[in-house]
Amino acid sequence: MAQAARGGKRVAPRAKRRKKGRSPLLLPGILAVVVVLLLGVKLGLERFSTAGGETREKHPAPEWVTKEYLPVNPFSRPGTGLEEVNGVVVHYVGNPGTTAEQNRSFFAGLAEQTEGAENTVSASSHFLIGLDGEIIQCIPLDEWAYCTGERNRDTISIECCHPDDGGAFTDATYQSLLRLVRWLQEEFDLDGEQIIRHYDVTGKECPRYYVQHPEAWEQFKADLEQTGT
Repeated sequence: MAQAARGGKRVAPRAKRRKKGRSPLLLPGILAVVVVLLLGVKLGLERFSTAGGETREKHPAPEWVTKEYLPVNPFSRPGTGLEEVNGVVVHYVGNPGTTAEQNRSFFAGLAEQTEGAENTVSASSHFLIGLDGEIIQCIPLDEWAYCTGERNRDTISIECCHPDDGGAFTDATYQSLLRLVRWLQEEFDLDGEQIIRHYDVTGKECPRYYVQHPEAWEQFKADLEQTGT
């Protein structure tokens, strides 16, 4: 009887040990799922940019560029991924005497339109260069801007302010444009032929001065080769 009792006691502990033996296999599985979920959240946060511009980017702009990202919206920052960069397109804002900040505010205000309504406007650019040479970045360099028609999909756009209807840039704007374009060329391995005017894509008179004075555009391209950042 005593032996039977001892045998009975041995059976129960062994059964419990077998049940416990499965838990070490479950724990790593649970941890793996948690890790995968956390990685997904991390990657999502790295890709997502807030209206204030907090983001981790593959191509962060230099410190001499001010980031003031537009809120994600259908009209000026759709959030569409820019998979490759095959060029830089130079524009003029078309609003004589306005500042970079004023034009950035215009782009931001487009977000207040109602999707599906008539006569909505879509417009934006990656960069704005002001009359005093200040540079504002409106959109990360891995997203589309609404600026260059069919070339939105593979170009970086730069809008430049100008003091009058003629569209000529101030010297400060011009020097900042040279500096920014050269940085973009280095960052995306672009040659001089990949630096173009809006006019070269759509035929629009933009940037006006460089459409009306093609020799000035050729001079810009020549200066671009000689100017360092």
